[in-house]
Amino acid sequence: MRTNKQEYEGRVNRLQAKLQESGLDGMLIAQNVDLYYLTGSMQTGYLVVPAAGEPRYLVRRSVARAMEESVWPVATLGSLRELAVQLGSLFPALSAGFGDGAVLLAAEFDVLPVQQFQRLQQALPAVQWKDGSALIRELRMIKTEAELSHIRQAARLVDEAFEDALGWLQPGLRELDMMSRIEAYMRERGHIGVMRLRGFNQAVITGMIGAGPAAAVPTYFDGPAGGLGLGPFCPQSVSLRPIKRDEPILIDIGCCVEGYVIDQTRTVVIGKLDEDLDQAYRHSERIIRQAESMLRPGEVCEQLYAESLKLADEAGLSEHFMGFGADQVRFLGHGIGLEIDEWPVLARGFRYALQPGMVIAIEPKFTFPGRGVVGIENSYAVTDSGFEKLSVTREGLIRL
Repeated sequence: MRTNKQEYEGRVNRLQAKLQESGLDGMLIAQNVDLYYLTGSMQTGYLVVPAAGEPRYLVRRSVARAMEESVWPVATLGSLRELAVQLGSLFPALSAGFGDGAVLLAAEFDVLPVQQFQRLQQALPAVQWKDGSALIRELRMIKTEAELSHIRQAARLVDEAFEDALGWLQPGLRELDMMSRIEAYMRERGHIGVMRLRGFNQAVITGMIGAGPAAAVPTYFDGPAGGLGLGPFCPQSVSLRPIKRDEPILIDIGCCVEGYVIDQTRTVVIGKLDEDLDQAYRHSERIIRQAESMLRPGEVCEQLYAESLKLADEAGLSEHFMGFGADQVRFLGHGIGLEIDEWPVLARGFRYALQPGMVIAIEPKFTFPGRGVVGIENSYAVTDSGFEKLSVTREGLIRL
Protein backbone atom coordinates (compact mmCIF):
# COMPACT_ATOMS: atom_id res chain seq x y z
CA MET A 1 0.00 0.00 0.00
CA ARG A 2 1.22 3.50 -0.77
CA THR A 3 2.55 5.51 2.15
CA ASN A 4 0.76 8.72 1.09
CA LYS A 5 -2.73 7.47 1.80
CA GLN A 6 -3.61 10.85 3.31
CA GLU A 7 -3.34 12.42 -0.16
CA TYR A 8 -5.94 10.01 -1.55
CA GLU A 9 -8.16 10.31 1.50
CA GLY A 10 -8.27 14.04 0.92
CA ARG A 11 -9.34 13.55 -2.69
CA VAL A 12 -12.11 11.12 -1.77
CA ASN A 13 -13.30 13.34 1.08
CA ARG A 14 -13.64 16.26 -1.32
CA LEU A 15 -15.53 14.07 -3.80
CA GLN A 16 -17.85 12.83 -1.06
CA ALA A 17 -18.60 16.41 -0.04
CA LYS A 18 -19.61 17.13 -3.64
CA LEU A 19 -21.79 14.00 -3.74
CA GLN A 20 -23.57 15.04 -0.56
CA GLU A 21 -24.09 18.58 -1.85
CA SER A 22 -25.64 17.11 -5.02
CA GLY A 23 -27.92 14.73 -3.11
CA LEU A 24 -26.21 11.65 -4.56
CA ASP A 25 -25.68 8.33 -2.82
CA GLY A 26 -22.36 7.62 -4.46
CA MET A 27 -20.32 7.55 -7.64
CA LEU A 28 -19.01 4.75 -9.82
CA ILE A 29 -15.62 5.53 -11.32
CA ALA A 30 -14.58 3.65 -14.47
CA GLN A 31 -12.07 5.76 -16.40
CA ASN A 32 -8.41 4.82 -15.95
CA VAL A 33 -7.08 8.27 -15.10
CA ASP A 34 -9.83 8.92 -12.57
CA LEU A 35 -9.18 5.49 -11.04
CA TYR A 36 -5.50 6.35 -10.69
CA TYR A 37 -6.30 9.76 -9.24
CA LEU A 38 -8.52 8.30 -6.52
CA THR A 39 -6.84 4.95 -5.77
CA GLY A 40 -3.19 5.13 -6.85
CA SER A 41 -3.82 2.17 -9.18
CA MET A 42 -5.01 1.80 -12.77
CA GLN A 43 -6.35 -1.73 -13.04
CA THR A 44 -9.52 -2.72 -14.91
CA GLY A 45 -12.66 -2.35 -12.83
CA TYR A 46 -14.75 0.17 -10.93
CA LEU A 47 -14.16 2.28 -7.86
CA VAL A 48 -17.39 2.70 -5.93
CA VAL A 49 -17.34 5.83 -3.76
CA PRO A 50 -20.31 6.08 -1.38
CA ALA A 51 -21.36 9.54 -0.23
CA ALA A 52 -20.11 8.53 3.21
CA GLY A 53 -17.82 5.71 4.25
CA GLU A 54 -14.89 3.91 2.70
CA PRO A 55 -14.68 3.32 -1.07
CA ARG A 56 -14.17 -0.13 -2.53
CA TYR A 57 -12.18 -0.94 -5.67
CA LEU A 58 -13.87 -3.74 -7.64
CA VAL A 59 -11.25 -5.17 -9.97
CA ARG A 60 -11.39 -7.64 -12.81
CA ARG A 61 -7.72 -7.53 -13.80
CA SER A 62 -5.21 -7.49 -12.22
CA VAL A 63 -6.56 -8.03 -8.73
CA ALA A 64 -3.12 -8.86 -7.38
CA ARG A 65 -1.58 -5.67 -8.66
CA ALA A 66 -4.52 -3.55 -7.52
CA MET A 67 -4.16 -4.98 -4.01
CA GLU A 68 -0.52 -3.97 -4.04
CA GLU A 69 -1.10 -0.44 -5.36
CA SER A 70 -4.52 0.75 -4.22
CA VAL A 71 -4.96 2.76 -1.03
CA TRP A 72 -8.52 1.39 -0.76
CA PRO A 73 -9.72 -2.17 -0.13
CA VAL A 74 -9.90 -4.29 -3.27
CA ALA A 75 -12.51 -6.92 -4.12
CA THR A 76 -12.67 -9.18 -7.14
CA LEU A 77 -15.29 -7.93 -9.57
CA GLY A 78 -17.76 -10.71 -10.22
CA SER A 79 -20.08 -10.89 -13.19
CA LEU A 80 -22.15 -7.80 -13.93
CA ARG A 81 -25.28 -9.92 -13.40
CA GLU A 82 -24.28 -10.19 -9.75
CA LEU A 83 -23.17 -6.56 -9.35
CA ALA A 84 -26.25 -5.43 -7.41
CA VAL A 85 -25.76 -8.22 -4.88
CA GLN A 86 -22.05 -7.49 -4.61
CA LEU A 87 -22.62 -3.78 -4.07
CA GLY A 88 -25.34 -4.48 -1.55
CA SER A 89 -23.04 -6.69 0.49
CA LEU A 90 -20.20 -4.19 0.36
CA PHE A 91 -22.32 -1.11 1.04
CA PRO A 92 -25.25 -1.98 3.35
CA ALA A 93 -26.39 1.64 3.33
CA LEU A 94 -27.06 1.32 -0.40
CA SER A 95 -28.55 -2.18 -0.41
CA ALA A 96 -32.00 -1.16 0.76
CA GLY A 97 -32.43 1.15 -2.19
CA PHE A 98 -31.63 -1.39 -4.87
CA GLY A 99 -35.15 -2.75 -4.66
CA ASP A 100 -37.09 0.48 -5.08
CA GLY A 101 -34.98 2.67 -7.34
CA ALA A 102 -34.01 5.03 -4.54
CA VAL A 103 -30.23 4.84 -5.16
CA LEU A 104 -28.74 7.77 -7.05
CA LEU A 105 -25.32 7.04 -8.49
CA ALA A 106 -23.13 9.33 -10.56
CA ALA A 107 -20.92 8.17 -13.41
CA GLU A 108 -18.46 9.79 -15.81
CA PHE A 109 -20.86 10.34 -18.71
CA ASP A 110 -18.23 12.29 -20.66
CA VAL A 111 -15.94 9.28 -21.02
CA LEU A 112 -17.99 6.17 -20.19
CA PRO A 113 -18.68 4.19 -23.38
CA VAL A 114 -22.37 3.82 -24.23
CA GLN A 115 -22.18 0.02 -24.41
CA GLN A 116 -20.57 -0.18 -20.98
CA PHE A 117 -23.14 2.18 -19.51
CA GLN A 118 -26.01 0.16 -20.94
CA ARG A 119 -24.58 -2.98 -19.36
CA LEU A 120 -24.46 -1.19 -16.01
CA GLN A 121 -28.07 -0.11 -16.45
CA GLN A 122 -29.07 -3.71 -17.09
CA ALA A 123 -27.09 -4.95 -14.10
CA LEU A 124 -28.47 -2.26 -11.77
CA PRO A 125 -32.00 -1.56 -13.01
CA ALA A 126 -33.05 0.12 -9.77
CA VAL A 127 -30.30 2.71 -9.88
CA GLN A 128 -30.98 6.21 -11.15
CA TRP A 129 -27.87 7.40 -12.94
CA LYS A 130 -26.70 10.99 -12.93
CA ASP A 131 -23.90 12.69 -14.85
CA GLY A 132 -20.94 13.11 -12.50
CA SER A 133 -18.51 14.39 -15.13
CA ALA A 134 -18.38 17.91 -13.73
CA LEU A 135 -17.90 16.61 -10.20
CA ILE A 136 -14.73 14.71 -11.02
CA ARG A 137 -13.37 17.36 -13.36
CA GLU A 138 -13.92 20.10 -10.80
CA LEU A 139 -12.29 17.93 -8.18
CA ARG A 140 -9.21 17.41 -10.32
CA MET A 141 -8.93 21.14 -11.19
CA ILE A 142 -7.33 21.86 -7.83
CA LYS A 143 -3.84 20.40 -7.45
CA THR A 144 -2.16 19.59 -4.16
CA GLU A 145 1.48 20.26 -3.41
CA ALA A 146 2.27 16.60 -4.14
CA GLU A 147 0.78 16.96 -7.63
CA LEU A 148 2.57 20.24 -8.27
CA SER A 149 5.90 18.66 -7.34
CA HIS A 150 5.54 16.14 -10.19
CA ILE A 151 4.68 18.90 -12.68
CA ARG A 152 7.72 20.91 -11.57
CA GLN A 153 9.91 17.86 -12.11
CA ALA A 154 8.47 17.40 -15.61
CA ALA A 155 9.14 21.09 -16.35
CA ARG A 156 12.79 20.76 -15.39
CA LEU A 157 13.16 17.71 -17.59
CA VAL A 158 11.60 19.50 -20.58
CA ASP A 159 13.97 22.39 -20.06
CA GLU A 160 17.01 20.10 -20.05
CA ALA A 161 15.83 18.30 -23.19
CA PHE A 162 15.12 21.57 -24.98
CA GLU A 163 18.54 23.05 -24.25
CA ASP A 164 20.19 19.79 -25.29
CA ALA A 165 18.26 19.87 -28.59
CA LEU A 166 19.42 23.39 -29.39
CA GLY A 167 22.98 22.14 -29.25
CA TRP A 168 22.59 19.94 -32.33
CA LEU A 169 19.73 21.65 -34.20
CA GLN A 170 20.88 22.49 -37.73
CA PRO A 171 19.45 22.85 -41.24
CA GLY A 172 18.61 19.51 -42.85
CA LEU A 173 17.64 17.79 -39.62
CA ARG A 174 14.17 16.31 -40.02
CA GLU A 175 11.40 17.16 -37.58
CA LEU A 176 11.19 13.47 -36.70
CA ASP A 177 14.92 13.32 -35.95
CA MET A 178 14.67 16.23 -33.56
CA MET A 179 11.63 14.86 -31.74
CA SER A 180 13.19 11.40 -31.47
CA ARG A 181 16.26 12.80 -29.76
CA ILE A 182 14.20 14.95 -27.40
CA GLU A 183 12.01 11.99 -26.51
CA ALA A 184 15.02 9.74 -25.95
CA TYR A 185 16.62 12.33 -23.68
CA MET A 186 13.49 12.60 -21.53
CA ARG A 187 12.65 8.89 -21.56
CA GLU A 188 16.08 8.05 -20.22
CA ARG A 189 15.40 10.43 -17.33
CA GLY A 190 11.89 9.39 -16.36
CA HIS A 191 9.40 10.64 -18.98
CA ILE A 192 6.67 7.99 -19.04
CA GLY A 193 6.18 8.41 -22.78
CA VAL A 194 2.38 8.69 -22.58
CA MET A 195 0.45 11.94 -22.29
CA ARG A 196 -3.26 11.40 -21.86
CA LEU A 197 -6.25 13.32 -23.18
CA ARG A 198 -9.84 13.08 -21.98
CA GLY A 199 -11.42 14.33 -25.19
CA PHE A 200 -13.10 11.79 -27.47
CA ASN A 201 -10.92 10.67 -30.39
CA GLN A 202 -8.12 13.00 -29.30
CA ALA A 203 -4.53 11.81 -29.02
CA VAL A 204 -1.22 13.44 -28.34
CA ILE A 205 2.35 12.30 -28.69
CA THR A 206 5.16 13.86 -26.66
CA GLY A 207 4.38 17.06 -28.48
CA MET A 208 4.75 18.77 -31.82
CA ILE A 209 7.82 20.07 -33.59
CA GLY A 210 6.85 21.85 -36.78
CA ALA A 211 9.12 23.88 -39.03
CA GLY A 212 7.87 26.35 -41.61
CA PRO A 213 4.75 25.34 -43.58
CA ALA A 214 4.51 21.91 -41.89
CA ALA A 215 3.55 23.47 -38.55
CA ALA A 216 0.66 25.39 -40.13
CA VAL A 217 -1.01 22.38 -41.80
CA PRO A 218 -4.52 22.10 -40.28
CA THR A 219 -5.66 18.91 -38.62
CA TYR A 220 -8.39 17.48 -36.39
CA PHE A 221 -6.38 18.01 -33.20
CA ASP A 222 -7.97 20.63 -30.95
CA GLY A 223 -5.02 22.98 -30.87
CA PRO A 224 -3.64 25.96 -32.78
CA ALA A 225 -0.82 23.96 -34.38
CA GLY A 226 -1.23 20.28 -35.12
CA GLY A 227 1.63 19.64 -37.52
CA LEU A 228 1.84 17.68 -40.75
CA GLY A 229 2.47 14.31 -39.13
CA LEU A 230 3.72 11.09 -40.69
CA GLY A 231 0.53 10.34 -42.61
CA PRO A 232 -3.28 10.20 -42.41
CA PHE A 233 -3.23 7.62 -39.61
CA CYS A 234 -1.42 10.11 -37.37
CA PRO A 235 -2.15 13.52 -38.94
CA GLN A 236 -0.35 15.61 -36.35
CA SER A 237 3.06 16.33 -34.85
CA VAL A 238 6.35 15.76 -36.66
CA SER A 239 6.94 14.87 -40.30
CA LEU A 240 9.90 13.77 -42.40
CA ARG A 241 10.36 17.31 -43.67
CA PRO A 242 13.88 18.74 -43.21
CA ILE A 243 14.19 21.89 -41.14
CA LYS A 244 15.40 24.90 -43.11
CA ARG A 245 17.04 28.22 -42.39
CA ASP A 246 15.00 31.40 -41.85
CA GLU A 247 11.73 29.66 -41.01
CA PRO A 248 9.92 29.45 -37.66
CA ILE A 249 10.48 26.22 -35.76
CA LEU A 250 7.68 25.64 -33.26
CA ILE A 251 8.80 23.34 -30.46
CA ASP A 252 5.69 22.39 -28.46
CA ILE A 253 6.65 19.57 -26.14
CA GLY A 254 5.45 17.99 -22.95
CA CYS A 255 6.75 15.54 -20.43
CA CYS A 256 4.96 13.11 -18.11
CA VAL A 257 6.35 12.30 -14.66
CA GLU A 258 4.34 10.03 -12.35
CA GLY A 259 1.39 10.67 -14.65
CA TYR A 260 1.58 14.47 -14.42
CA VAL A 261 2.38 16.58 -17.46
CA ILE A 262 3.95 19.90 -18.33
CA ASP A 263 3.08 21.68 -21.57
CA GLN A 264 5.33 24.32 -23.08
CA THR A 265 6.14 25.93 -26.45
CA ARG A 266 9.12 27.91 -27.68
CA THR A 267 9.82 29.40 -31.11
CA VAL A 268 13.26 28.98 -32.66
CA VAL A 269 14.79 30.13 -35.95
CA ILE A 270 18.08 29.23 -37.60
CA GLY A 271 18.95 32.58 -39.09
CA LYS A 272 16.29 35.28 -39.26
CA LEU A 273 12.48 35.43 -39.46
CA ASP A 274 10.53 37.62 -41.85
CA GLU A 275 9.62 40.86 -40.11
CA ASP A 276 5.87 40.16 -39.92
CA LEU A 277 6.47 36.75 -38.32
CA ASP A 278 8.94 38.32 -35.90
CA GLN A 279 6.34 40.92 -34.94
CA ALA A 280 3.63 38.28 -34.55
CA TYR A 281 5.87 36.43 -32.12
CA ARG A 282 6.33 39.64 -30.12
CA HIS A 283 2.55 39.98 -29.94
CA SER A 284 2.28 36.44 -28.56
CA GLU A 285 4.55 37.49 -25.70
CA ARG A 286 2.47 40.63 -25.09
CA ILE A 287 -0.63 38.47 -24.83
CA ILE A 288 0.95 36.03 -22.39
CA ARG A 289 2.23 38.92 -20.24
CA GLN A 290 -1.31 40.36 -20.16
CA ALA A 291 -2.67 36.95 -19.19
CA GLU A 292 -0.11 36.76 -16.38
CA SER A 293 -1.29 40.12 -15.06
CA MET A 294 -4.79 38.64 -14.73
CA LEU A 295 -3.72 35.27 -13.38
CA ARG A 296 -4.96 35.52 -9.80
CA PRO A 297 -7.73 34.08 -7.63
CA GLY A 298 -11.18 35.43 -8.44
CA GLU A 299 -10.48 36.34 -12.07
CA VAL A 300 -12.99 34.69 -14.41
CA CYS A 301 -11.52 32.32 -17.00
CA GLU A 302 -13.38 33.70 -20.00
CA GLN A 303 -12.08 37.20 -19.28
CA LEU A 304 -8.49 36.15 -19.97
CA TYR A 305 -9.59 34.78 -23.33
CA ALA A 306 -11.59 37.92 -24.14
CA GLU A 307 -8.56 40.07 -23.42
CA SER A 308 -6.37 37.94 -25.68
CA LEU A 309 -8.87 38.37 -28.55
CA LYS A 310 -8.80 42.11 -28.01
CA LEU A 311 -5.00 42.27 -28.14
CA ALA A 312 -4.84 40.06 -31.25
CA ASP A 313 -7.39 42.32 -32.95
CA GLU A 314 -5.48 45.48 -32.02
CA ALA A 315 -2.38 43.92 -33.58
CA GLY A 316 -4.30 43.25 -36.82
CA LEU A 317 -3.76 39.50 -36.36
CA SER A 318 -7.21 38.20 -35.45
CA GLU A 319 -7.48 35.91 -38.47
CA HIS A 320 -4.17 34.25 -37.54
CA PHE A 321 -4.75 33.92 -33.79
CA MET A 322 -4.87 30.34 -32.45
CA GLY A 323 -5.08 28.84 -35.91
CA PHE A 324 -6.33 30.20 -39.20
CA GLY A 325 -9.76 30.52 -40.77
CA ALA A 326 -12.17 27.69 -40.08
CA ASP A 327 -9.43 25.81 -38.22
CA GLN A 328 -9.01 28.39 -35.46
CA VAL A 329 -9.50 27.05 -31.94
CA ARG A 330 -11.57 29.02 -29.45
CA PHE A 331 -9.43 29.13 -26.33
CA LEU A 332 -6.27 30.72 -24.96
CA GLY A 333 -5.32 28.10 -22.41
CA HIS A 334 -6.31 24.85 -20.76
CA GLY A 335 -5.89 23.04 -17.49
CA ILE A 336 -3.24 20.34 -17.22
CA GLY A 337 -2.46 17.63 -14.72
CA LEU A 338 -2.96 13.92 -15.31
CA GLU A 339 -4.46 14.88 -18.67
CA ILE A 340 -3.55 17.57 -21.18
CA ASP A 341 -7.13 18.86 -21.52
CA GLU A 342 -8.23 19.35 -17.94
CA TRP A 343 -10.37 22.13 -16.53
CA PRO A 344 -10.36 25.09 -16.31
CA VAL A 345 -10.33 26.31 -19.90
CA LEU A 346 -9.62 29.92 -20.82
CA ALA A 347 -12.49 30.19 -23.28
CA ARG A 348 -15.75 32.01 -23.89
CA GLY A 349 -18.53 30.68 -21.68
CA PHE A 350 -16.14 29.15 -19.13
CA ARG A 351 -17.15 31.21 -16.11
CA TYR A 352 -15.19 29.49 -13.37
CA ALA A 353 -13.27 31.87 -11.15
CA LEU A 354 -9.58 31.08 -10.84
CA GLN A 355 -8.66 29.35 -7.58
CA PRO A 356 -5.35 28.53 -5.90
CA GLY A 357 -4.16 25.11 -7.05
CA MET A 358 -5.41 25.38 -10.62
CA VAL A 359 -2.72 24.62 -13.21
CA ILE A 360 -3.14 26.19 -16.64
CA ALA A 361 -1.13 26.11 -19.86
CA ILE A 362 -1.46 29.45 -21.68
CA GLU A 363 -0.49 29.33 -25.36
CA PRO A 364 -0.99 32.41 -27.55
CA LYS A 365 0.08 31.44 -31.08
CA PHE A 366 -0.29 32.82 -34.59
CA THR A 367 -0.69 30.61 -37.66
CA PHE A 368 0.36 31.66 -41.16
CA PRO A 369 -0.65 29.07 -43.81
CA GLY A 370 2.23 28.09 -46.06
CA ARG A 371 4.74 29.82 -43.80
CA GLY A 372 4.55 28.53 -40.23
CA VAL A 373 3.42 29.13 -36.66
CA VAL A 374 4.96 31.38 -34.01
CA GLY A 375 4.10 31.66 -30.34
CA ILE A 376 4.85 30.78 -26.78
CA GLU A 377 3.32 28.54 -24.12
CA ASN A 378 3.94 28.38 -20.39
CA SER A 379 2.30 26.37 -17.65
CA TYR A 380 1.27 28.15 -14.46
CA ALA A 381 -0.08 27.30 -11.03
CA VAL A 382 -2.53 29.78 -9.52
CA THR A 383 -1.45 30.73 -5.97
CA ASP A 384 -3.07 32.67 -3.14
CA SER A 385 -1.39 35.87 -4.29
CA GLY A 386 -1.11 35.36 -8.05
CA PHE A 387 0.75 32.61 -9.88
CA GLU A 388 3.82 30.43 -10.03
CA LYS A 389 5.33 29.97 -13.47
CA LEU A 390 6.02 26.24 -13.65
CA SER A 391 7.77 26.43 -17.04
CA VAL A 392 11.44 27.23 -16.46
CA THR A 393 12.78 27.30 -20.03
CA ARG A 394 14.12 30.63 -21.28
CA GLU A 395 11.75 32.78 -23.29
CA GLY A 396 12.04 35.04 -26.30
CA LEU A 397 12.44 34.24 -29.98
CA ILE A 398 15.49 31.96 -29.90
CA ARG A 399 17.84 32.64 -32.78
CA LEU A 400 20.56 30.15 -33.72
